[in-house]
This record gives sequence, C-alpha cells and structure tokens, in this order.
Amino acid sequence: MNQNEENHIDLNKRTEGDINFSAERAKWLKNDISEKAKTLLEKDARYFLHQSLSTPCLDVLQDSKGPFIQSVSGKSYLDFHGNNVHQLGFSHPKLVARLTDQLQSLTFSTRRYTNEIAINFAEKLASLLPSDLNRTLLTPNGSSAIGIALKLARAVTGKFKVVSFWDSFHGASLDAIGVGGEAVFREYMGPLMPGVERIPPPVTYRGIYEGNEQKCLEYLEYVFKKEGDIGAFLAETVRNTDVQIPSKSFWQDARALCDRYGVLLILDEIPIALGRTGKMFAFEHFEVEPDILCLGKGLGGGIFPQAAMVTRDSFNRFGDISLGHYTHEKSPLGSLAGLTTIEIIEEEGLLSKAQNDEAFMREELHRLEQKHQLIGDIRGKGLLWGIELVIDRNTKEKAVNEAEKIMYNCLKNGLSFKVSAGNVLQLAPALTISRNELSRAIGIIDNAIQEL
Repeated sequence: MNQNEENHIDLNKRTEGDINFSAERAKWLKNDISEKAKTLLEKDARYFLHQSLSTPCLDVLQDSKGPFIQSVSGKSYLDFHGNNVHQLGFSHPKLVARLTDQLQSLTFSTRRYTNEIAINFAEKLASLLPSDLNRTLLTPNGSSAIGIALKLARAVTGKFKVVSFWDSFHGASLDAIGVGGEAVFREYMGPLMPGVERIPPPVTYRGIYEGNEQKCLEYLEYVFKKEGDIGAFLAETVRNTDVQIPSKSFWQDARALCDRYGVLLILDEIPIALGRTGKMFAFEHFEVEPDILCLGKGLGGGIFPQAAMVTRDSFNRFGDISLGHYTHEKSPLGSLAGLTTIEIIEEEGLLSKAQNDEAFMREELHRLEQKHQLIGDIRGKGLLWGIELVIDRNTKEKAVNEAEKIMYNCLKNGLSFKVSAGNVLQLAPALTISRNELSRAIGIIDNAIQEL
C-alpha cells in the first residue's frame, strides 16, 4: 500500500464498508483465497489502476449463473450485490440464446441508420410508461443517461441550475458526480459543474430532519423560491445504496412543487427499476410520474451494457442539437437485451414474486432486529433491503468496524453484498432467487452477527 492509498482509508471507511486496504481485507486475502486466485489478484492489482470501492479486488470469478457467482477456486457466493444488473440472475438461458442468435446477423447499427430491434425496444418502453413518456434516447451506461437528461432539461427550460440530494449517487462521470452527493467521488475533482444546489435528503432513521419529511419539502421549496431559476430536480426515487424510501405523500408534494415552480422532475431509477422494488418502475409506488426517467444497469439483463433516457412527447423539439450522440446509440444487441429482459420479467411473473418475497424478507429481517441489538433499523421494498448497524440504538452511532467484519464473515460463508454508508448491509439479490436461497442468506447474516 502506498502512502496516498493509506491516507484515504479513513475517508473510505466513513462512506463505504468494503475497503480496499484494511486489516479485514488483509486477513481475507491471506486466509480465504486460493493460491491461483492470489496470483491472478496480484496481476490484476499490477495492471489495473487502483480506485476506491473497486480495485484491488476481493476474488477472481470464473462463472456466474442464476443468483450465484463462482470463483476460480470453486468457491460459490450468493450475490446480493450484482452491481444492480442481475434482476434476471446471471446468464439467463433465454437471454443468452437470443443474444447468441443475434450475433449471427446484425451486430451494429451505424450512425444515421436504425434497426427494427431498437425501434421495438423504444416502443416497448413507451408502452410501459404513463401518459406521454414516449420518447427515448439509448446509451450504453447510466451515467450517460443522466448526462442526456441534464442536457435536455437545460434545453427545455432554458435554465441550467439543478437541485439534488446530498449522499445521492447518479453515476461516476464528471457531470454525474457534479450533480451527485457522495463525497468519495468528488475528492480531487473540483471545480465541478456550476449551478448545482444540494439539499439534505428525507432520511427517516437519522439526519437533520429527524424523520420529518415536511421539513425537507420546505427546504426544497425554499431553494426553488430563492434561486428562482432552477431547471430540474434530480433524485433517486428510492435511494439505492443505503435503501432510503420516502413516503408517497413526499413524492406527490415534491411533484406538485416542481409543477408550481416550472422545474422538471428527473427520476434516476438506473439501479432500482425493472422489478427491484416490486414494480416495473419505482415511481409507480408513489403514484407520480417524472418528466424525464433514467434507466440502466439491469436493462441489459446483466450481460450487455444498456441504458436509456425516456421523456415526454412535448420535449421532442430539439432536432437541431445532439443530446445523446453515442456510438452504440441504437445497438441491436443492447436493444435485444433490453427487450428480452422486460419479456422475461413479464413471463416469469417477477414483479409479483418480488412483492411476495418482500413480505418474507420483512418478517425475517425484523426477526433479526429483535434478536440482535446491533441492528438499529430495517428498511426495504421488493428485493432491495438495508440493515443498518449501530453501536447503540439510542445514539445511533454507526457500527462501521462491525459492518466490515460481518461482511467478510458472510463472504467466507458464501454470501456477497455491499456495505453502504459505512454501516448499512445492502441486500439486493436476483429477483429469480428461490425462497430457500433467501433463507440461507438470512441465516448466514444471522450467524455472522451472532459470532461477532
């Protein structure tokens, strides 16, 4: 570890729990990785640029199927992280077959040409969305979808200012971190995009509002009034990383404020759409609709990188500028992956399954909360859950070191997940996961907390 990396351990530990350099990581690499994996990890660390939350890596994968990932040494993990791409699980056979067939025909769509698959994909997205949300631009990744949304909002409103939440994540590109609120992504990066006003989010368990969402709405309106020239409000409908779920009334009031002040509502559902919360789109839970919707991650079925920005028919009036001029804009492979992903979600009833699994997860996780004083809060929807660990339930002091120890204990026993905000175990399994596999994962977490 060089001095620069060592200096940033404390910052990473305050923002995330999966630390590249820590005593727990060192023990993991020494005791729980095969010699073959160690050799490959050393080469990986040699040739890839090191970055927080990513490289150096935990293990070396060889296969991924269904809810599992498997290492080169044969170790199998239930993946409750999956980079939020695995709504269908990994390597879904129908999607693999479709993409394999497509590789024998049209594999790329050159600029200024279209193809039937991309057209069908855009038509399908429009059919799933309410009112006049019928216009799509496709792009290979979610950060680019956010960038397109920001450009469109400027063009529509003639205003460049944006309101977003502190602690929000909207992607890792320079424009996306400029509107995002996670500190770990912004270090060394200034100056960032001008005109961004961040406000504290409506966090229910901790935060300056103490669970009072009305105060957040008052703050939002205050900024709208004082600035006077806000063009967009960008937010995650449900915050993915540490699983924060506003109320229906919050989103309905926020939507009304946007209408009152002429502000476009951009909802970022890149990690949480496509059934993750039990609905095709998370905003359906709150009975609101965005002016611009950003999708990605699982849209490519965990195989092909695919994202999209969808907006209103009435905003289709900027044919003289390039809003999303991306090389793989109408990729036949990406479009087929998106179409097939939606088809599988519908055919296999994954929305209703996620709703049923939500009830099971809520009961089981609250059982753990009653059993373990280390658990301060349980929150979730569909198959997106957060277990917040605290040293003391009264003070709500974050159990950061404990969370990391629990994560590595779970890894040793075949369960992988992300630790967010330093102390929140974020659980996001494949929507295709079986009830027995869910029970097994909860048992692994239960034992890890007990052993700690």
